[in-house]
Amino acid sequence: MTVRIAALVFAMLSLRAMAQAPAAPPPVPPDVSPLYVATYIELRQSARDEGAALVKAYRDASRAAAGNLRAVAVQRMRRPGQFVVLSAWQNKAAWDAAGEGMKAHREKLHAVRNAPADDRFHGALTVGPMDIPAAAGAVYGVTHVDVIPPQKDNAIVALKALGEANRVAAGNVRYDVVQQTNRPNHFTVVEMWRSRNDYEANSVSARQREFRDKLAQMTGALYDERLYEILE
Repeated sequence: MTVRIAALVFAMLSLRAMAQAPAAPPPVPPDVSPLYVATYIELRQSARDEGAALVKAYRDASRAAAGNLRAVAVQRMRRPGQFVVLSAWQNKAAWDAAGEGMKAHREKLHAVRNAPADDRFHGALTVGPMDIPAAAGAVYGVTHVDVIPPQKDNAIVALKALGEANRVAAGNVRYDVVQQTNRPNHFTVVEMWRSRNDYEANSVSARQREFRDKLAQMTGALYDERLYEILE
């Protein structure tokens, strides 16, 4: 009886553990084209200068890879150990094929990490031209937008309207809104403004306030807006 009870308890605990284990995210669909990737990199502060050079090398290797459409590296203004590489690829197969060639660069970054690199895969929601050049002195904003799943479609409508309006706003150079492939209620907003003044003016515009008012009714997490400068 004791053995049977122990076996039953073990089975119940195993089922509970399985139920509590996070499910693996679904794979990136192969037909997403272009595939937009935001790679977040956080390095030790003591290695920020070395790290900046390593991030540049990783960006350059991305640009040189077959199937790459764009690769830009930006560095956070107030946290210089934090970077984002914003890249676009023909599809997931192109990203995968490039991965082996960039493996050595990833390993060097991993050696001076403060946290593991975090790749986020997206499809386009509302985006501008692929080949817009970087502007000297420009300010980049990279914002993670997370809404509760029932509000996904409403968020898509609001984000599309915001992207289309901001893309033609004074001082804007780029305004892309992309949607995560494995979490369709998560989005990334990538914006580039000619100056900090242009960014600040837009941040208090009526259209931006209207969007934030709408988002407040949908959000699943804080509006995570971060400012960066181009890594030359």
